[in-house]
Amino acid sequence: MKVILHQTHITVCDLEQTEQYLRNLLEEGMTIGEPELHIFPELFLCGYPLQDLVLQKSFYEKYHQMLERLNEISLATKGNDKKSLLLGGLKYHFDEEGVPKNIFNGVYSLHPGGALQWLTAKQLLPNYDIFDERKYYTSGQETRIWQWQGLNIGILVCEDMWPSSFYKRNPVDDLAKSKDKLHLVVNLSASPFHLGKTSKRFNRAKQISSLLSCPYIYVNKVGGEDEILFDGESFINEGDRLLAMAKSFESDILEFDLSIPFDEQKSKKPSSDNISGSAWEELFRPNLNGQVPLRLNQLSGNDFEKIIQALGFGLQEYATKNGFNHFTVALSGGLDSALVLTLIHLNLKKGQTLEAIYMPGQFSAGLSHDLSLELCQNLGIRLKVLPIKFLHSTTKNAFLKDLGEPLIAVADENVQSRLRGLLIYGRSNQKGGMVVNTSNKSEIAVGYSTQYGDSVGAISMLGDLYKSEVFQLANYINATKNNLIPQGIIDRPPSAELRPDQKDTDSLPPYEELDTILEGILSYRYTKEDLILAGLSKENVNKTFDLYRKSEFKRFQFCPIIKLRSKSFGFGYRNPLSKRTEFYF
Repeated sequence: MKVILHQTHITVCDLEQTEQYLRNLLEEGMTIGEPELHIFPELFLCGYPLQDLVLQKSFYEKYHQMLERLNEISLATKGNDKKSLLLGGLKYHFDEEGVPKNIFNGVYSLHPGGALQWLTAKQLLPNYDIFDERKYYTSGQETRIWQWQGLNIGILVCEDMWPSSFYKRNPVDDLAKSKDKLHLVVNLSASPFHLGKTSKRFNRAKQISSLLSCPYIYVNKVGGEDEILFDGESFINEGDRLLAMAKSFESDILEFDLSIPFDEQKSKKPSSDNISGSAWEELFRPNLNGQVPLRLNQLSGNDFEKIIQALGFGLQEYATKNGFNHFTVALSGGLDSALVLTLIHLNLKKGQTLEAIYMPGQFSAGLSHDLSLELCQNLGIRLKVLPIKFLHSTTKNAFLKDLGEPLIAVADENVQSRLRGLLIYGRSNQKGGMVVNTSNKSEIAVGYSTQYGDSVGAISMLGDLYKSEVFQLANYINATKNNLIPQGIIDRPPSAELRPDQKDTDSLPPYEELDTILEGILSYRYTKEDLILAGLSKENVNKTFDLYRKSEFKRFQFCPIIKLRSKSFGFGYRNPLSKRTEFYF
């Protein structure tokens, strides 16, 4: 039979687009031919993640109106039970007052000439990191084996393929114990991207397919939902053989003539005890080499390509869905802003514009202007200069005259940064554009930025890359993209240029060591003592922990960060602002 994987790219809650997609499918080419099974992603009918929208009356009323129209469209179509659709969607139960009592995230079936039929609900509801599904949904209580065209098809929804010790149910184990011979297993997913996720999904699919002795079909959505990316890469495998895979970060329709039965001779069958667990455990696996002294693992060329693709996709999704076609970057002569400008340039689409604003102050080096100009010439972008010197001087005079105290030290440094924030947002209002943040993960972690100053922006492209990884990515881009970034920007010591001869190392440990300590902290697996025993400086460990602890209020108000890792700042990172700090670590 033919299986058709619909790797869709539809904006959350765009019910009109969803309805039109299915209308076109039902009305065109669904009446003839051999059996076809069309499979769609998790919550295709409404989008994922919905968050509190799922509770809003206006949403679920329109959602149910769409389901009614789909029924009408299907019933008006010539019947054909050889064609069937598996659709991810919601099922509501309401109390006597019409308030949602139970909401199920699950699967509907639909064939031309028939009405929507509810099949099953997702059983394993993840409630970690970016997931909070138990807040909204009720867990299903059965693992469904669906009979269609003489086949027994096991149905899983996303997390159902990742059993773990903290779940009460194991849907994969239920399928393995079934008395019915399985011919096929399908998984409808909305699985977020992070580096390494592709191989993790496929390795898990190989285990399940071999255990259950049948082909495995995995259908994932595409989209950038604020900071969370969905990369698609839907696939079909038979044991350890990859039969077909869809595109990455693009909508795609993958058609495949599936041969049944499963060829057990070509796949090694594992025991159920060897089945790997949930993505929860991955949050506690730091990306460190385990040596002494401890260091971050180096990124590979494939990692860099994925990062460039993911950051470009995330930026475009955010800009398009929020109505922006102009990007504004505050260029400083340093590496972070240079890399952001270059990444946007590499991913710019027709009709979009990009500008760089250089805002020199009292302590800006002439070299910063020269390097910024060289970068813009390499990229074919005009550099615009908007100095803050006069504004800075006026502000200092006002503080001294009107408040009777001089503006000095950190207060003076922060004013310079906030003046730049003021100007860059004035420019974005003037142009109707989007300011792109230039902070990296190291700075965010230790608060090495000014709130409402250099931390401003609609979205952060580098917020999930440590500073040492920023250097690696810049070098990779230069090696593969004809040296777009001037080498002088990469080689010069990082500086905020807010006081004479300032260097980042005046305030922070060397980035190679700082980033290692931060990765240990963010994985929740290392104490101060652990890191010191792993060969890191006691002074630097204590300093980093202290800076990290004191910076929570800045991270709380930071803009969305495009997520590249399993554990990132942003939507999935939640820590209290107010706490007994002596027990924090």
